[in-house]
Amino acid sequence: MDRRATPAPNNSLPLVKRRQATGIWKDYQLYLLLILPIAYFILFKYVPMYGAAIAFQDYSIFKGVTGSEWIGFENFKELFRMSQFYEVVRNTLMLNFLDLAFSFPAPIILALLLNELSVVWFKKSAQTLLYLPHFISWIIIGGLVYQMFSNQGGLVNNVVNALGFDSIPFLTEKNHWLLVYLGTGIWHSAGWGTIIYLAALTGISRDLYEAADVDGAGRLKKMWHITLPGIRPTIVVMLIMQLGHIMTIGFERPFVMGNALVMDYAEVISTFVYKAGLQSAQFSLATAMGLFQALVGLVFVVIANSIAKRFGEQGIW
Repeated sequence: MDRRATPAPNNSLPLVKRRQATGIWKDYQLYLLLILPIAYFILFKYVPMYGAAIAFQDYSIFKGVTGSEWIGFENFKELFRMSQFYEVVRNTLMLNFLDLAFSFPAPIILALLLNELSVVWFKKSAQTLLYLPHFISWIIIGGLVYQMFSNQGGLVNNVVNALGFDSIPFLTEKNHWLLVYLGTGIWHSAGWGTIIYLAALTGISRDLYEAADVDGAGRLKKMWHITLPGIRPTIVVMLIMQLGHIMTIGFERPFVMGNALVMDYAEVISTFVYKAGLQSAQFSLATAMGLFQALVGLVFVVIANSIAKRFGEQGIW
């Protein structure tokens, strides 16, 4: 007679499900708040992926995606044969790497400086003033830049001329234009970027600063040995995300600030896609460029995340 005990029925599974259902019902308001962001990502991030098929077709707006002829990788081959393709990729990488070098550290430095302010009303006023440029449209900023730096009638060149010097070609010479482009980007984004780092700073224990005060550490030493290490995981995550956009550049900023005299630097992927896709109706070519751009960005994210993991950081997955 087989005396082996028969396994008892697993009654824990229904209990787990009941607990999960209870937890969902308890926090149903939070789950309801998720509906809008999930709907946003489904409608504007996942559904448009269907259109990526255009990159492999001889697309016709009259036949649509289902009726257009499939031509494989011919659009990519044509894209890689174009000399302008390499120019716009070079300009996109150059502008994004320069932004990474100058615009990425700016909010970190601002957050560290704001964290050292002890006067509450001044700190809040400074934060508000630094956030404001983020809410100004690039169209308006383009007009302000023209009024400030135009060769004729610009405020800065009027002052330069009044001092007896020749006008500086801020917007008509590519190296000067590059400085204006980078400076405007820092002014527009640095204040808004401080929000994340200021939030990270609140998670640093005050006991560490008190212990440093007892040891006689000054502000710079506390900043270097406590504050920066405390927000280092946040810096790494933001850097990885920034590298993911290294091939993605906004349309408004180069389009508004660029002109025919600085196209050697101002013509980037986003403006190329606009001109090829909308102005020239080369939808397949523009889609191929966009798909290539997304794949390169994915490669940068994977590489940056792997490097961060090798150095002992958390990464983004």
